[in-house]
Amino acid sequence: MRVVIAGAGAVGRSVATELLENGHEVLLIDRDPVAVSVERVPEAEWLLADACEIATLDEAALERCQVVIAASGDDKANLVVSLLAKTEYGVPRVVARVNHPANEWLFNDSWGVDVAVSTPRLMSALVEEAVSVGDLVRLMRFSQGEANLVELTLAEGAALAGTRVGEVAWPQDTALVTIIRGNRVLIPDPDDALAAGDELLFVATGSREAELEQLLTETLP
Repeated sequence: MRVVIAGAGAVGRSVATELLENGHEVLLIDRDPVAVSVERVPEAEWLLADACEIATLDEAALERCQVVIAASGDDKANLVVSLLAKTEYGVPRVVARVNHPANEWLFNDSWGVDVAVSTPRLMSALVEEAVSVGDLVRLMRFSQGEANLVELTLAEGAALAGTRVGEVAWPQDTALVTIIRGNRVLIPDPDDALAAGDELLFVATGSREAELEQLLTETLP
């Protein structure tokens, strides 16, 4: 898979290193000569240019990319790169970094963003996830389709404990994608029985989150 990362700061370089280790082809773009440190990620391709310019994206051959990651520290630049990648080059997957939570509402499919990653929101969500049992926690928003990745740890006494996955009447527009049980990661099977302490990860639309939380937090009489 070919991935272009706009923004070669600490975030961009870290993502590039991970992708390269997983066998992907990566091009890093940054207009700051200081940020273009080829020796830090020598396996990547590098381009010293402004990723908000069409000429730069032409040179980067964005039409051959499967993923573009807008990872700069400037929300305006990330939005421009996302919009150009989606509308001018038809990139299938656009991931954008949100630096300031107040701007998060802009990072949606209107600006070409498929997945918006907000570091402050993610950190607060991870804190909530670590200390919350029986509360639905939103971990990530997928702009396309208005779906979210949400988590809930099934509490002691939950009515669904002991119920098989295939027997649960899950709300419409929700999907159970993973069960984390202790140090095991389980792919949900209809015959798997839920247990207290299970961390359940769902992809669900925002309009169904309250219904899902109500179902998961019902307790035995």
